[in-house]
Amino acid sequence: MTAGDIPATPRFGTVRCLRPEGFRAMAYTEWGSEHSTRVVVCVHGLTRNGRDFDWLAAVLAGQGYRVVCPDVLGRGSSDWLLDPTGYGYPLYMADLAALLARYEGCDISWIGTSMGGLLGMFLAAADKTPIRRLVMNDVGPFLPKAALERIVEYVGKAPTFSSPASAESYLRTILAGFGPLSDAQWQHLTQHSVKAQTQGGFGLAYDPAIAVPLQAAPVDDVNLWPVWGQVRCPVLVIRGALSDLLPVECVAGMRASHPACSEFTVPETGHAPLLASAAEQDAILRWLRAAE
Repeated sequence: MTAGDIPATPRFGTVRCLRPEGFRAMAYTEWGSEHSTRVVVCVHGLTRNGRDFDWLAAVLAGQGYRVVCPDVLGRGSSDWLLDPTGYGYPLYMADLAALLARYEGCDISWIGTSMGGLLGMFLAAADKTPIRRLVMNDVGPFLPKAALERIVEYVGKAPTFSSPASAESYLRTILAGFGPLSDAQWQHLTQHSVKAQTQGGFGLAYDPAIAVPLQAAPVDDVNLWPVWGQVRCPVLVIRGALSDLLPVECVAGMRASHPACSEFTVPETGHAPLLASAAEQDAILRWLRAAE
């Protein structure tokens, strides 16, 4: 593949996902050659969207991969649900299975940040999974109560901002765990993290109602080790050195219980690494090539 095969900007598409309330559009961005059979699916965290992967996707596309980055329903450019109880993992997995079906016959790797990593783990553990490789970015089969309480505390808030600059200031605070980013990177994240509101000002680019199912149950430690035990494909676990969601003990347990589990730690970073630095991207590329 030559550089001419790689678009300067991604392509945009949608998948029609069937929910009890009707069809809903899940948006995605796609990078790289449409003819490549080496597909990487990148799935974002709870309140984020697929544009978080713009930096990584451009690099992977330059190395011959076809990269698809969905906005899970309720986020980014995707439709919101009328019934907020539909914001949950079983239906997210069904939506993403519809996306994966578009790449039938391709060699599929999955890179998931936080929620996206858990969704990848569930799908990779399923019988006859199409996922050949799994990157779990700052998440594992044990989720500590304290970290979940922190997340639930801010999810579902719907602040309004007078300007993109005030929105950026807010994002720099709640997304500080992304690590050291440049001003240009923060501006790019802000551009894709907020939307102009009809009544004026700017709001976050996700449905606050995604918090409804989370707030309906008491927060406690989450143990998903039985699911992890069903994952057979090679796994790369990426951990922010300052992460509160992925304890070092969890990573050690993952490596001890899976013969093809590798680890990469990102310094000066909490939850979760943005995967936008050369070091992170090089680690992912090296691992993908070694696992092919």
